[in-house]
Amino acid sequence: MTAETLSARELKALVRTVPDFPAHGIQFRDITTLIAHPEGLSSCVRHLAAIAREAGAQTIAGMEARGFIFGAAVAVELGVGFVPVRKSGKLPVETIGIDYALEYGRDRLEMDPGAVNDGERVVIVDDLIATGGTAVATAQLLRNAGAKVDAAVFVIDLPDLGGAGKLRDVEVETHALIQFEGK
Repeated sequence: MTAETLSARELKALVRTVPDFPAHGIQFRDITTLIAHPEGLSSCVRHLAAIAREAGAQTIAGMEARGFIFGAAVAVELGVGFVPVRKSGKLPVETIGIDYALEYGRDRLEMDPGAVNDGERVVIVDDLIATGGTAVATAQLLRNAGAKVDAAVFVIDLPDLGGAGKLRDVEVETHALIQFEGK
């Protein structure tokens, strides 16, 4: 691994844009090209970890599935634990959960309630913030478990979709390494 850290502009260039996926008019921001690039992935992790450290992270939480990639790596970089926030029915222990609205329907997130301690400062890490529904639900779920959640860190923000604003509305400061305009 190189000691050099790529800039936000260099990281942005590593994200592949796939037009008209999953529907016509959508510009899908595909991070698989970024995570396949060794310097790109390690630079992302270092940048995200620096922000999470500044936010006072005692634990990192990541949402299924790409939040697991970045969140677990950030937790290792910081020397703290990682809490997986899973889709319904995926954990083998008793869970707490939260239902939330999607653009076309509803979904549910779950976690092990013993994964965080009361008052523990948890920073959410994910690959992308779009409409914010999953991130807001994750913050609420972690708070329901007793965690203090006031920061979330993303590789990509799609500001036109308003997710960062929704997180700020529930008192979670958001940070993103790069932004892409449009949908």
